[in-house]
Amino acid sequence: MCGIVGLFCKSSELEPRLGELLSAMLVQMSDRGPDSAGVAIYRNPAPLGLTKLTLYSPDDEYDWSPLEPEEVRARHAVVLAEDEARVRSERPELRVMSAGRVIEIYKEVGLPRAFAEQFRLSDFMGSHGLGHTRMATESRVTTAGSHPFSTGRDLCLVHNGSLSNHNRLRRELKREGMEFQTENDTEVAAAYLTWRLREGASLEQALEGCLDDLDGFYTFLVGTADGFAVLRDPIACKPAVLAETEDWVAMASEWRAIAVLPGASDAQMWEPEPSVVYAWEKALV
Repeated sequence: MCGIVGLFCKSSELEPRLGELLSAMLVQMSDRGPDSAGVAIYRNPAPLGLTKLTLYSPDDEYDWSPLEPEEVRARHAVVLAEDEARVRSERPELRVMSAGRVIEIYKEVGLPRAFAEQFRLSDFMGSHGLGHTRMATESRVTTAGSHPFSTGRDLCLVHNGSLSNHNRLRRELKREGMEFQTENDTEVAAAYLTWRLREGASLEQALEGCLDDLDGFYTFLVGTADGFAVLRDPIACKPAVLAETEDWVAMASEWRAIAVLPGASDAQMWEPEPSVVYAWEKALV
């Protein structure tokens, strides 16, 4: 059992409150995932020609200054790089949590409330964000094994459920050139989506492919540079709720996480159907 939350700001006036609201949603999911927590925030586009990297060090005292980070939060730092491959090769002690133009991923072991305070989530501004609280079932409780997972530029996935064929699919995706940093089944699903998109599929087509190629039960929330998408498995085993107002779209494992949002009592609310892709997006400014 894990907790998923997502918030997409339809109104730019809400963007300064993204972190505050996402943090409140995340804390509501604490009992669904007390082992670790994480978020993906979409904000502050990198200048043309540069890639925004979110880097992680297991060393509390790591010296980030040679990389000239944009900012440091706990053991994570955001760096703008002209050559992503060079950063990876010259800094093997660091783990790349995310790469792209707008994405930033932060995740850590511990209770969601402690995570929110440690990373100062309420400070974040942005267009949309995803969050996850984890109750570990099939792999160890580690920072690397926490969600969200990103295997492509500006792409990430949070997941509630379990995949039964992830070991076989991991081997197949490795033959296609995909790389993995953990044994977590969610990373395999994220890599599958990246591979399908690389092969020319749209996000909707890639998600529909999950229905044929992924065995197990799942609710997926996928973040992209422009928005997010939701998919439940064919029997909709894991809970999910969607809600929408004129100002926002929200998704969560339970309504109580959405109830903390402004105007929630007047929102249109529904349970997403099994095997149906729901997506919202807007153009980058």
